[in-house]
Amino acid sequence: MTEKCDVLILGAGAAGMMCAIRAGQRGRSVIILDHAKAPGEKIRISGGGRCNFTNIHAGPKNYLSQNPHFAKSALARYTPRDFLDLVEKHKIAWHEKTLGQLFCDDSAKDIIRMLLTEMQAVGAKLRLQTEITSVEGVATGGFRVATSQGVIEAKSLVVATGGKSIPKMGSTGFAYKLAEQFGLPLVEPRPGLVPLTLDPSQLERLSPLSGVAVPADISHEKTTFREALLFTHRGLSGPSILQISSYWREGDAIRLKLEPEQDIAEKLKAAKKANGRQSAQTALGEILPKRLAQYLVEQSGLTSHLADLSDKALMALAASAQDWQIRPSGSEGYRTAEVTLGGVDTGHLDSRTMQAKAVSGLYFIGEGVDVTGWLGGYNFQWAWASGYAAGESV
Repeated sequence: MTEKCDVLILGAGAAGMMCAIRAGQRGRSVIILDHAKAPGEKIRISGGGRCNFTNIHAGPKNYLSQNPHFAKSALARYTPRDFLDLVEKHKIAWHEKTLGQLFCDDSAKDIIRMLLTEMQAVGAKLRLQTEITSVEGVATGGFRVATSQGVIEAKSLVVATGGKSIPKMGSTGFAYKLAEQFGLPLVEPRPGLVPLTLDPSQLERLSPLSGVAVPADISHEKTTFREALLFTHRGLSGPSILQISSYWREGDAIRLKLEPEQDIAEKLKAAKKANGRQSAQTALGEILPKRLAQYLVEQSGLTSHLADLSDKALMALAASAQDWQIRPSGSEGYRTAEVTLGGVDTGHLDSRTMQAKAVSGLYFIGEGVDVTGWLGGYNFQWAWASGYAAGESV
């Protein structure tokens, strides 16, 4: 038996479920497929289990794409306030953390339940643990999809299967295979929002710092993020590193400015005036974590009392903390990456509808498209906005 529907959505993640809701609200018959045992697995694990479901500041400037204008239309037509209205309609308690990040008070599962309730209300059918064996266009229009549960024919096909990040959650890069099958080029996918690794000699030198966290400005060329930095047994992590990793390329250096709100050079000079008998390590340990202060002093060789050090030496010590160049050797890869950069080339999609320009009825939404947000709820907002845009059109 061949089942028929107006809209077939591949992938029951954030973008796919939002698309199903909007298409269903417009009276379309919708089937949504996923190979996982449960929908919204990435939602469930996000934000430490509390789901950073959007960011109130989300706008085109917070996204990376070969075409920085592509995201404007969808983001303008479905805003963080629109999603918050849905959250409040379902009486889900939420709070704002730093930098406009909105989280559930209780559990990320509240967001999944909300989306499932909305899908149920419009009659969208969810099929889990369903494998897709083939996808083909139909000569008379539409698509035929063979699955482990039978064949489905649909007028519109929406690909919402995500990227390659966190493969243990089931991501496979299936969207890219389909794009290539239908002649849509890709911007090379690579891991984004990912910890950076160091070569063995750097790691050995920095091993005393494993577990140390400190506020920092992390810069790559003209891009800077101010958030926490964490030294790890593999290299560098923390929000500031995850952010800059999306801009960093192999072979490039990054610049670390630790405790960026403080002028360490001036503080060391003031400490010298106040008590020249204290050591440079003690004085620096008042500003930075003590292990970090010890490391920087030992590396600089300035282990004497402040009174014995010139202002020039103190400025050099401060610069080791506030103008520190490090050249990562790589990243931890898709295993720990929160998102996938690159994806389906936006030049071949309609920015208002997310439909492929050359293939009527074929849509790509969410992480599989070459639009990648910053850390902090921006990627969920792109999922909601791109899913809504496609749902308005299918």
